[in-house]
Amino acid sequence: MSEVNWWESSPEMTIYYETEWGFPEHNDQKLFEILSLESMQAGLSWNIVFKKRANFRQAFYNFEIKKVAAMTSTDLDRLMGNPGLIRHRQKLAAIINNAQMIQKFQQAGQSFDHFVWQSVNFQVINHHPQTMAEVPTVIFEAKQLAKQLKKAGFKFVGPTTCYSFMQAAGLVCDRIKFP
Repeated sequence: MSEVNWWESSPEMTIYYETEWGFPEHNDQKLFEILSLESMQAGLSWNIVFKKRANFRQAFYNFEIKKVAAMTSTDLDRLMGNPGLIRHRQKLAAIINNAQMIQKFQQAGQSFDHFVWQSVNFQVINHHPQTMAEVPTVIFEAKQLAKQLKKAGFKFVGPTTCYSFMQAAGLVCDRIKFP
């Protein structure tokens, strides 16, 4: 019996896979959302995070960078009381922190899009996998991106999280072709 792929676990996951996951993204706000949700996934399944995505969008102003960057410790306390979120204080604080870091890029005239896409020389890395078993768990470029993000002040951006981000945002194509 063959194993079910993660995107086949529900109709919603299949739609996400067919319409969002792995397609090249260049919008700073959308990239911020993807990074935030992938950071929340650390230690959890994507299914848990995905089911709470609408709640995260509502709690974080649809990931509008300027609004999230302006959030305070009072907002963080409010988020911790929201049962619709994954209530991990450091991860929630990291989302606010990371919005502030993206805002610094933007204020310096650099987009977050440019910052992350330079990690793959502005070209999608395509692994052409035929099965999920062929998909690596991390790649050199994800390790490098994690180092660069941490150096820039980002939080909860280890190599595995960065690789998941790169896959979801389409910097890396690990999409399995449907028969």
